[in-house]
Formats: sequence, structure tokens, C-alpha cells
Amino acid sequence: MSVLRAYLVDDEPLALKRLARLLEESGKVEITGSSSDPVQAVEHLRQNPCDVLFTDIEMPDISGFQMLSQIEPQPLVIFTTAYSQYALQAFEVHSVDYLLKPISAERLDRALAKVERMHRGIEPRPQLEKLLEDLAAAIPRKRGYPARLPSKLGERIEFVDVARVTHFYANDKLTYASTPKKDFVVDYTITELEQTLDPAKFVRIHRSTILNVDYVKELYSWFSERMMVRIQDGKDTELTVARDRVKTLKEKLGV
Repeated sequence: MSVLRAYLVDDEPLALKRLARLLEESGKVEITGSSSDPVQAVEHLRQNPCDVLFTDIEMPDISGFQMLSQIEPQPLVIFTTAYSQYALQAFEVHSVDYLLKPISAERLDRALAKVERMHRGIEPRPQLEKLLEDLAAAIPRKRGYPARLPSKLGERIEFVDVARVTHFYANDKLTYASTPKKDFVVDYTITELEQTLDPAKFVRIHRSTILNVDYVKELYSWFSERMMVRIQDGKDTELTVARDRVKTLKEKLGV
């Protein structure tokens, strides 16, 4: 019996290495390649089909579901995911196997046995079209949010850790990233930053200000239905929350 050709896709390099090691130890597949970029994986697999594809679900640019829908012919698929909370029964209903991270050798062996039966025609192949229809829209695409932003001063470029930024603000046609240590000029508009930064951490509270909610120390009422935020930056800086932004900020803070 021929060894199955396997291709691996995961945007986390450590996860790729662990899975590759487990598969090599199993002796049941030949790893023909791997990628941490799902877009590149699509191009490779269109030219180099595999028997079984191991892919993460949530990845930058496109999800595992979206990636699979672009591959023809579609290989047998084992999804890998850290998210046990959503619709895993659907995988079973449609005969698609999945592995919860961290992947165990025992669970991987069972999944490989199932793929082997499908490959030999002993067990029906998965109803991937139905699975994609049911789940692709239900699981959000993972976006890659920047961890650092460049700040150029003359010929020198300094990189600002986004997690250290208490807030961004626009002043006199420039945009600044404010940290407890100093303020850095960044080459983005407030609107561009609003579209670029992680919305779980950053919220626009004024047409000229974006706040990092991790640094909120106090929230209190102000004039004309506005509010003020005092942040933990060592200076007790106060920021104005525009009237039309109050509800959004409260929801973000859970108040």
C-alpha cells in the first residue's frame, strides 16, 4: 500500500514543526511540503496535489475553509484548531476529521486511520461542499494586526511596540503614538489606524483620538453628554470621549 502524500498549513511555525514531527513518527504519510502562508499554499497545491491536507482554520488573509474552496481537486482534509467551542459536531456529521490543539499522537493516529479508509474507498469521502457552506461564514477570518509601527525621524526609523501605546492622537497635521515614555510620530492617519489596529484593544473615542482600552484607569461624565477617560500612563492623562463614541467605548469596557 502506498504512503499518503501530506501537505501542512498553519500560520504558527511551532505548530507546523510539532505536527510534522508527529506525522514523521507515525510512519504513515510522506510530508511533501508545508507553509505558514495559506495564499502560497493554494498556489502550491494547485500545481502539486496531495492526498491529505492538514490545515489550521483561522489564519491571516484567508481561512482554512476559504483556502480549501480554492483548491481543485480537493484533497482529503484534517482540520487543526484550538477552538473547540464552535460547531465541531458539524465536522463529524460531514465526515471531516479535526484535531484539537495541542495535537496528541493517539488522536492523530485515529485521524490518519480514517483518512486511509477514505483514500482506499472503504469509507465515504467527506461532504466538503456542504461543510464549507455551513461553517465558512460562521468562523471569522483571523487578521494579522501589527505588533510594531515605524516612527521615522530624519534618516532614523524607530519601531514602536503597539502594546505600549496608550493612545494615538492627531495634532497639527501629524499623528502621534503616545506611550508612558514618549510620543512618536507615525505615518498613518487616525482613520487608517482605526482600520489597521486590533479592534479588541483599540477604539476610536474622538475624531482625532484612538484609545488602547488596556490603559483605561477611570471613566467619568463630562459636559454635553460627553465623557472623559483617565489613562494609566504615569501622568494621569485625560482624554475626551465624543458624545457619539460613548456607547461604543462603554460596550468595549463592559460597563
